[in-house]
Amino acid sequence: MTTVQQAFSGSFEKELIAEIEEVSVVKQFKAGEIIMDIGQYIKAMPLVLDGVIKIIREDKKEGELLLYFLEKGDTCALSIACCIGTKKSEIRAIADVHTTVTMIPNQYLDSWMGTYKTWRNYVLESYSNRLNELLSTVDNIAFSQMDVRIMNYLKEKASIRNSQKIEITHQVIANDLNTSRVVVSRILKSLENQGKILLQRNNINLL
Repeated sequence: MTTVQQAFSGSFEKELIAEIEEVSVVKQFKAGEIIMDIGQYIKAMPLVLDGVIKIIREDKKEGELLLYFLEKGDTCALSIACCIGTKKSEIRAIADVHTTVTMIPNQYLDSWMGTYKTWRNYVLESYSNRLNELLSTVDNIAFSQMDVRIMNYLKEKASIRNSQKIEITHQVIANDLNTSRVVVSRILKSLENQGKILLQRNNINLL
């Protein structure tokens, strides 16, 4: 199992890593398990030690929309804001694959900002990275056709998993991109005819 030391040895001071290991709780989640849910008070901030988390925004009328993915070494800027402000979560975090996180209690987040420069830089960089990813998501929705959005989605999945073979169903893609399974299946078939992907049962290969 990946430890805090293994995930953050190049990012944090030894003293900070020691504090994180002392006060945080390591948790494991199977693929599909909810780590953080909408409307829930966030009492601890997750740091991803291993695996992948997808962050989702939900509208009761329009359904779900994938905002971005978190990988090893990442945290969610939106969860930081909820932790520090003692607010309810406005996002849902779901383990995309088997994932290990360490949960840091809220009371340490703010004090470490003044104590450890690396922690302050990490939090600020996390805000910046997540903002850029949100802007990319907005651009995709506003300016890209659905076939472009699906290809971008598949490329990101392949990059995260370091494999051109993606185990996923058409329904999961539809849920993440807030569209219908029928639309996804039609576009995937078109992309296959264009020689960009190869469709197999519950698998998509990027070519």
